[in-house]
Amino acid sequence: MNLIVLTPEKEIYNGPITSVKVPGSTGQFEILKGHAAIVSSLVEGEVRVIKENGEKMNFSIEKGFVEVLMKEVALLVQGVKE
Repeated sequence: MNLIVLTPEKEIYNGPITSVKVPGSTGQFEILKGHAAIVSSLVEGEVRVIKENGEKMNFSIEKGFVEVLMKEVALLVQGVKE
């Protein structure tokens, strides 16, 4: 599946992943291949990404939203602290 991470200023990441863990407003959850379509609000916290090549990437976000639709995961956040 593909992940895109966007802030109002720029695109932070766009590429293939195997999983992403996000800080949802009701608790942290993980998105894997085949996840049901969802839109959820996000709170400030840590995002953990495992890229398709196995490399791990972590960064902190300010509040925002996540949308999962088919094979695309979009994180729309107010800011990122790498």
